[in-house]
Amino acid sequence: MATLHPAPLWRRLAAALYDLFPLLALWMLVAALALLLAHGRIDVAHPPSLYRHGLQAALLGVTATYFVVSWRRGGQTIGMRAWGIRVDAAQGRLGWRRALLRFGVALVSLLALGLGFFWCLVDRERRAWHDLAAGTRVVRVPRS
Repeated sequence: MATLHPAPLWRRLAAALYDLFPLLALWMLVAALALLLAHGRIDVAHPPSLYRHGLQAALLGVTATYFVVSWRRGGQTIGMRAWGIRVDAAQGRLGWRRALLRFGVALVSLLALGLGFFWCLVDRERRAWHDLAAGTRVVRVPRS
């Protein structure tokens, strides 16, 4: 079996950028469903706070589902598959709890101006904050 090498930050960022495309489609679908449920009576320029917060929660939920389910099913999102990287869990398959923890810490890393992601440049194994928290690493997938 070949040794798995840590994925460089540029490859991780490229995969994240690629993942924006399916996420944009999912976000548009959620927003369309929210408008449909409101029967189109929402002032889009000034939506009520309950509607706005509900939509934000739904968008966060669909984003978390996209990443957590992808990491659980094979360790790759669509972007990770395209860029030849995957999440490797130290203790075998990534469980629901650790996948959710990984997503939550990645969100915090993003809100901290990406500092958690740039930690890859300091860590010897190129792990980000969410990798450290969840006991994972992102590795390059050997070409077949």
